[in-house]
Amino acid sequence: MSFTLYDASIPVFLRALGQLSSILDKAVAHAEARKIDPAIFINARLAPDMYSLARQVQSASDAAKFGAARLSGVEAPSFPDTEATFVELQERIAKTVTFLKSVDPAAIQGQEGREIVLKRPGGDVHLTGASYLQGLALPNFYFHVVTAYAILRHNGLAVGKLDYLGNP
Repeated sequence: MSFTLYDASIPVFLRALGQLSSILDKAVAHAEARKIDPAIFINARLAPDMYSLARQVQSASDAAKFGAARLSGVEAPSFPDTEATFVELQERIAKTVTFLKSVDPAAIQGQEGREIVLKRPGGDVHLTGASYLQGLALPNFYFHVVTAYAILRHNGLAVGKLDYLGNP
């Protein structure tokens, strides 16, 4: 059995979103135990010009759903980016997971060479399915997941590497 483009995408997205969801649960418990307004975490940033925690979670969701959609040729669901609470962020993750689980593995398998065109203001970017996943979709997805983790860690949440990685 060979390792496929599906294996390198959907299960990876699902696993990391599961870990992100667990980290958000820990943030809720942390805020409750220390009587911290959860909005402080939701709006926290690592730097003034970076996205807030809420936007990092939204962006991780977008990277996963658009990655899966572009690789499989199906339309990605539209989410309005209005989440402002931990409950809403968890709902966003759950909707993303539901979509990812609905993607047929056969629609992604064998699409390594398929052309994916990204519309950009400076001109279209043409990638193969494999180069899109390896060079853009996964790095972008992980950037937002790890930044969400780092925002919470920076703001006092006691999480470590295994909270991010999970159990293999």
